[in-house]
Amino acid sequence: MKIKAIIFRKDGFMMQGFAFGGEGGTFDNTVRYRSSLQNYLIDTGKEVILVDTGIPIGTPEESPNEQSPIYTGKDVTDYMSAFKNLGYAPEQVTKILLTHKHADHSGCLALFPNAKIYASKEEAGAEELKGLNNVVPVSFTDGPYYNFPASQKITEGVYFIQAKGHTKGNSIVITETDGIFYMLHGDVTYTDEALYENKVSVVYEDVAEARITLDRVRDFIAHHPTVYLSTHTPLGYENLESKKIIDLNNPPETIPVGEIVFKTKTGKYVCSVCGYVYDPAETGVPFEDLEDWVCPRCKQPKSKFNPA
Repeated sequence: MKIKAIIFRKDGFMMQGFAFGGEGGTFDNTVRYRSSLQNYLIDTGKEVILVDTGIPIGTPEESPNEQSPIYTGKDVTDYMSAFKNLGYAPEQVTKILLTHKHADHSGCLALFPNAKIYASKEEAGAEELKGLNNVVPVSFTDGPYYNFPASQKITEGVYFIQAKGHTKGNSIVITETDGIFYMLHGDVTYTDEALYENKVSVVYEDVAEARITLDRVRDFIAHHPTVYLSTHTPLGYENLESKKIIDLNNPPETIPVGEIVFKTKTGKYVCSVCGYVYDPAETGVPFEDLEDWVCPRCKQPKSKFNPA
């Protein structure tokens, strides 16, 4: 079994308060952690399985400022080009395991014509999945997977696991190969530093469930040799490349964020959580004039938007 990273944005950042602040506390927002965007591919030798499918093609880059809580990075390429650069064709993909509905994870679902899309039953009817006739609602009927109470076996060595919190239907994927467990998650944490520090991010639909999930993830990692594959930090693909087994008692030294380049703005605004684009030219309402407004897709406030 081979696992590969599909990398399409690099050189972003997130503030400590964004990554750590879900349960309150005092944080130093001059501390920034590296950010990126990547999803993953599992090649079992018999079939090609994707875990999430990037942002929609054509989503503009964000233009961060000093107050931006998260900047997902600059485009390396688009998701589909990154996928094809690994040597695969869309027709080869048989299954897509969706960790959650947000568009930075579900943006290219429609571009894989032969794939069944596995999503938790809570996510299967989400707006981001509307119009797709190949969605398989998952009820996690295969019982516990180690300390996780509910799971679904997808194929030999690949398990889809209920992990609520970030969204009410959030899931994770664990693959077993050569005695190592690879945990492919969406946004249980945004950066691995939060995993080591045991901190929930500020983006969740149910903070109590997010805490339970993070506790279960950390307990699993403490008892099993696990490579932790994140979506929003380059530590995800760096862990994969080095087959780094997570030791919660020995966090690695944080690599500093590189130089931040501020780009010319287009007048549009992009949700840093789900990728929704607000265009004042279409609505006739300047972004600054929106009152008590939240992202229509993921319900996050204006503060989570960056200029595009």
